[in-house]
Amino acid sequence: MTAKEYLSQARFLDSQINSKIQQVSALNDLAVSATSVLTGMPHSPNKATSKMAGAVEKIIDLQEEINQDIDKLVDLKKEISATIKSVPSAELQTLLEKRYLCFQTWEKIAVDMGYSIQHIYRMNDTALKEITLVLQHESKCD
Repeated sequence: MTAKEYLSQARFLDSQINSKIQQVSALNDLAVSATSVLTGMPHSPNKATSKMAGAVEKIIDLQEEINQDIDKLVDLKKEISATIKSVPSAELQTLLEKRYLCFQTWEKIAVDMGYSIQHIYRMNDTALKEITLVLQHESKCD
């Protein structure tokens, strides 16, 4: 795994969590909008209840998955943060944190740090090399 892939894990997990949250929202909307159709024909009173119960179960299962993913994300961010803190330059640490933990755009990082976008790209290249060294050192220690 490259340094960039390692650092990008949090963004992908965050994206998955957001996708699942959208799914829960859509399921909630669907469950709320479910209405019974009134007809003159008798029908089983349990049918609508079981459909609603099934939807609620799916929502609960998805919410549990989201909670587990959030726990993973918190742990992953702690691990990545510790790795970033191993980089000797505080400036490079800031850049890495803004990009890979706060998910900021390169443009926002450049403005916040007062550098041109080209300089930010160069700093990122340097920072990724530093992270590669840290990861190699950690893998040798394991």
